[in-house]
Amino acid sequence: MSLADPAWQRQLAKAALADDDVDLLALTATSGARSAKALGSTVAEAETDIARAKGLGKGAPSLLRVSLAGRSVNATSLAAATPLVASAPADDDAGSIVAYDSAGNAHRLDAAQAPERPVYLVGVDGQAALAAGLKVIDRELAAKGLATPASGTAKATPGTADAAGTASAAAAAGFWTTRIKSISAADVEEPWFKGDAEIFSLVTGFGTDGKVRVDTVTMPYLDDEGTTYYPNQILVNWSLYKYNLADVVLMEDDGDTNYSALAKALAAVLLTVTDQGAYIPLVDAIIDAMPASWWTDDPDYVDSFYTLARETTGTRVGASANARLTVERYFVSEL
Repeated sequence: MSLADPAWQRQLAKAALADDDVDLLALTATSGARSAKALGSTVAEAETDIARAKGLGKGAPSLLRVSLAGRSVNATSLAAATPLVASAPADDDAGSIVAYDSAGNAHRLDAAQAPERPVYLVGVDGQAALAAGLKVIDRELAAKGLATPASGTAKATPGTADAAGTASAAAAAGFWTTRIKSISAADVEEPWFKGDAEIFSLVTGFGTDGKVRVDTVTMPYLDDEGTTYYPNQILVNWSLYKYNLADVVLMEDDGDTNYSALAKALAAVLLTVTDQGAYIPLVDAIIDAMPASWWTDDPDYVDSFYTLARETTGTRVGASANARLTVERYFVSEL
């Protein structure tokens, strides 16, 4: 175990106390400790494996992070006992997790509550993986024609009756959006060993070219269950859509997401949906496209909102009654 090296142990403790999530690859690369150098090559190989498993391809950011967990984590507790080391299990419902001390001895910890002894938790930076993964989805869906911005998009004049995107409105200086005033979810809580939830949404409808389009929206603030957030975040850009209706599917990356596989699955299903001259709900198609592995951990499907219109305002409860969304119309004007 690398923590048997006092120099590396001190450096890791200092870094973990100063930062909630320490970039393990960067820290081992800059460390002068002999055990850190040896650990660095293992970390580099693991980074490659993680990027491949999550379908991020080459150029993915470093994702392995180490953080301190426990009921009392400070310099005093670290001086009293060398922290254990553990990696978070994939299953949120696991009854216990196994951690190891510097001598390699195993210790079983209760997964339901944080341990008394500090623990170094090694895991993936969910927000960094999500940001990189949504870029993969955007890129692959765009390559299939499912997320290509429309050219010459019509824009609506604020305060006028004709705001449907006609040629006369195209000269207006801006576009209408649906903006999130507040949002909450009843079930996004992660156990102590997994950290915050990584929530994102897929906004779907028909683009101005008549093809299905999917826009990804990341929600890095939506961490805790039963908490209402007030992001004032734009959810739907109506200038990109043909019909005055769109669907929203909320999802969570629980760590098992392969973004390339998800994008391909979405494309395979959505490309079969054609414009019939009227709006067609797309939530069911997206749920059907989700790989089976998405149902093996806590539900990566969080909730869905059908038929949001540009005029929709106020509070809506999701179809699964898990999320609550308050929206407003918001006009984005050009500079």
